[in-house]
Amino acid sequence: MAGNQMHNMTTLIKRLEAATSRLEDMAMSFEGASQANHVNLTTPVQQGAIEPSIQPPSPPTPTPDPDPPQIEDFDALIKSDVQAFVDLGKQIGGLVGEQAEAVLQAFQAERTFILVTTKAKKPEPLAPELMTELHKASDTINNIRESNRSSPFFDHFSAIAEGIVALGWFFELKPATFVNEMVGGIQYYGNKVLKQYKDKEPLHVQYIQAYYKVFKSLAAYLNKHYRTGLTWNNQSDLSALDALKQIQSGSTKAAPAAPAQAAGAPPPPPPPPPPPPPPPADLAVPSASQPKGGDMNAVFAQLNQGDSVTSGLRKVDKSQMTHKNPSLRAGSTVPERSDSQSSLGSPINRGKSPAPGKKPKPESMRAKKPPRKDLEGSKWYVEHFDSVSDVIEINAQQNQSILISRCSKTIVKVNGKANAISIDNCSGLSIIVESLVSSLEVIKSTKFALQVDGVVPTLLLDQVDGATVYLSPASINLEIFTSKTTGTNILLPPKEGTDDDTTEVPLPEQIKSYVKDGVLVSEIVEHAG
Repeated sequence: MAGNQMHNMTTLIKRLEAATSRLEDMAMSFEGASQANHVNLTTPVQQGAIEPSIQPPSPPTPTPDPDPPQIEDFDALIKSDVQAFVDLGKQIGGLVGEQAEAVLQAFQAERTFILVTTKAKKPEPLAPELMTELHKASDTINNIRESNRSSPFFDHFSAIAEGIVALGWFFELKPATFVNEMVGGIQYYGNKVLKQYKDKEPLHVQYIQAYYKVFKSLAAYLNKHYRTGLTWNNQSDLSALDALKQIQSGSTKAAPAAPAQAAGAPPPPPPPPPPPPPPPADLAVPSASQPKGGDMNAVFAQLNQGDSVTSGLRKVDKSQMTHKNPSLRAGSTVPERSDSQSSLGSPINRGKSPAPGKKPKPESMRAKKPPRKDLEGSKWYVEHFDSVSDVIEINAQQNQSILISRCSKTIVKVNGKANAISIDNCSGLSIIVESLVSSLEVIKSTKFALQVDGVVPTLLLDQVDGATVYLSPASINLEIFTSKTTGTNILLPPKEGTDDDTTEVPLPEQIKSYVKDGVLVSEIVEHAG
């Protein structure tokens, strides 16, 4: 028995030795393999240290994007017609040449602005930085005119200054028509130059004719690219100021090339991910058992409970009962109750009713805004003047419109020929107008007075109560359109060569309408005697 145990022990020891030997052999084989792998990994690095590093080829230089068609055509306009005009101005020399050079700068500034519109979405409002260069050039042109009124070239300066206003076409819905209208102002002074120098110095004639050609070409350009007004690239996410900075710095849309990595060096590891956001605050989630606001089934279910519907109501203490506490009735105050969740009037069980709309304050209770008279683009704004003792004068130009709003007991005088005038929500306003290109419109105004010294083609009166219109012999062909207007009188001038007095004629207010032969006929009701 003892012999068998010794035999078994000996056999077990031999087996353990054999297993240990095999484990040692396996460990040695793994160590040899790891050393071989280490040699294979380090060998390329050592060879790379010996061999010279090979620099990767430099990326190609990004090419600028081609200019859009409207920029190419505008460049052609500048290089041909504008440059020809500038060259003629330089031949005349002096201030004429300086003013012609300023015209070139104005067109170049407008070219930059047009390029911005092709790259950026429309800003609201338009940043003044976009117009800085154009305003500088325009100021230079106008300053030469105003500072040299006694110069023999004053008609030259005036013709150029009148024409440069046409570069404000991007505020108009029909730019080509606007530019063609501005040519009339150029010709007023330009034709004087043509008449004066026709037989003396042909260079001056060529100079003015070249200026005419510039704006005829500009009108053709606008008719081709901006028939219905200026367009922006609203599909772009680039702002107008950023686009302007890119253009001024000469950068393109191409992304900058990344710096070359050192040869043989692995790329740097990416940065670690940002920490996770903080867990959201626990929000009170309404239980599924609570009926939703507006659920009529839940309302009827509560009504069908019978007497048990009041089981969830809060017990009211006697101190909160007005019929048992006289002090509450005397103070006319009741402690605020807390809505129980089972109450049908609880905000939990019903949707919030919409608040009633606020009624607008009457005009007398509104906060008064400061008065202002500003020129923004091609529009004059005259607003919030009240009982002003002085006359508010506006020196308007042919391309400018005037908006007069919320003025009371104010006198406005418009000097020069403006484009159009619009008046709304004014009381006791008196306006003196020299001449207009189109119309004068009056809306929702009372005690209105108008004096026309020159020519106004059309007068529109809408919801006007009490108006007096003084016409001059030049404005006798004025057309008047009225709607919901009362108490309007027209004062007609006496006939030429007579000593007659001014005639006052009221506008008709009563209209008779009837059906005749299947057609509605309307006639003015006249009261005889």
